[in-house]
Amino acid sequence: MIKETFTIEQLSEGFFELFEDGTIQKMDPKRLKNPMEDPNLGKYSSALGIDPLLISTGEQNIIIDPGLGWGLDHTSKFEDTSNVITNLKIFGLRPEDIDHVILSHLHFDHVAGSTFVNDRFETRPTFPNAVYYVHSDEWDYALTQIDQQPELIGADYRLDELYKLVAEKRLHFVEDDEYIVTPGVEMIKTGGHTPGHSIVRIEDSQAVSYFMGDLIPTEFHLNRPSHPQTVLDSAQVQQTKKLILRKAYQEKATMYFYHSLYKKTGQLSLDEKRRYILKDG
Repeated sequence: MIKETFTIEQLSEGFFELFEDGTIQKMDPKRLKNPMEDPNLGKYSSALGIDPLLISTGEQNIIIDPGLGWGLDHTSKFEDTSNVITNLKIFGLRPEDIDHVILSHLHFDHVAGSTFVNDRFETRPTFPNAVYYVHSDEWDYALTQIDQQPELIGADYRLDELYKLVAEKRLHFVEDDEYIVTPGVEMIKTGGHTPGHSIVRIEDSQAVSYFMGDLIPTEFHLNRPSHPQTVLDSAQVQQTKKLILRKAYQEKATMYFYHSLYKKTGQLSLDEKRRYILKDG
């Protein structure tokens, strides 16, 4: 049992609209009040949140999936957009205070905030003192997707700036299916969404939590199968989800969802039909 008590904060970059061609744009959350009346949502695009996770162990600070990172680049037009750095300021933290960055997988909507381009047009790590972690299977697969049409909707790999992390030996390639980043924080390879996709299990002296990445991107995917155009291996996703949810329910774990619009976190419970639902975490 881990003796420390961790602090977990769900960060937010806001609400976004994802189009079929992979384009992402910021959206007004007021549109979600009457989504059935919106001519685009659900037909030509989907609404999603982007919510990195911050874990503070008392001695170390960890970011999981640093997001799109809009507004970080020197030439960015998104000066007033929330990003992982503006979020950290709320908690009195600087980029230099982050020790570890865990990447569930390498789709750009999860990892673009890993780096930025400064005023000398140099690619720099957003978190200069951190080690970045990704499963080696994910990196190997991403390399095969260069200059290819994405196999999944909204699942572009944009590796140009990540090469800088590799060159500076900041990106650690995880080989094991289960890997402890720091005591109490464990990467678990699930595959399915992508070959090297990982979730993160967090355990302290008080509770167990899970960051689900795109294995279960929102609370609506707890019981629903993932859309075939959003996963590479539907059968593996369903089997892994079943195993993880069963374990998380037994552990009374708190779940964190990266793309949810409404209920972004909570503890698992069962309804009268024995379907998984969330109660407040």
